[in-house]
Amino acid sequence: MVINAEILEATLEHLFLAYTALLAGIIIAVPLVLLSLYSERLASMVMKFSNLVQAVPSFAVVAVVVPLIGIGFTPAVIAIMLRVLLPIIKNTYIGLFNVDPALVDSAKGIGLTEFQIIRNVRLPNAYPAIFAGLKFAAILANSIAVLTALIGGGGLGSMIFEGLTNFNTAKILAGTLPVIAIALFLDFFFSVLERRLTPKYLENDA
Repeated sequence: MVINAEILEATLEHLFLAYTALLAGIIIAVPLVLLSLYSERLASMVMKFSNLVQAVPSFAVVAVVVPLIGIGFTPAVIAIMLRVLLPIIKNTYIGLFNVDPALVDSAKGIGLTEFQIIRNVRLPNAYPAIFAGLKFAAILANSIAVLTALIGGGGLGSMIFEGLTNFNTAKILAGTLPVIAIALFLDFFFSVLERRLTPKYLENDA
């Protein structure tokens, strides 16, 4: 019972850490991409920054946060957020920019505002690319959250590293198996969500 309670507590900590960071990444990335629709300079800067962060190894991102911010929950969230920005930005950018210009012109022709065009034309047509990016970002956040245990992030990563330190196979598996289960669930969840939200005509084209 003690080990089960420990696994449950660690899993909840892990989920809160990983998906607080993912939510923060979405809140930052999506508005930046939407603004990039109207500024080539901003689009270039956003893509260059996200590519630069992605080029740095995950362990290095986690490590470099420590001298800049310290250790604990907040630095761990920032480290995960930096790693998930690229798939969210890149796929949202590709999805929104690759919408058929004829659809956008038609929407403008019937008097839709820019907000209405984004909401009713660009976003629905961009859903397949956006959800592919979100799925990858969610799975990436799940894995990076394990590494952030090294800087005080807690959660399942702490159990895994504690098990590795003490050569405790049971503890390693107790931390690892929930991480794998979460990744499989995320893949299924985002695939179902994508199918539900993607317009039928895009499914038929695929």
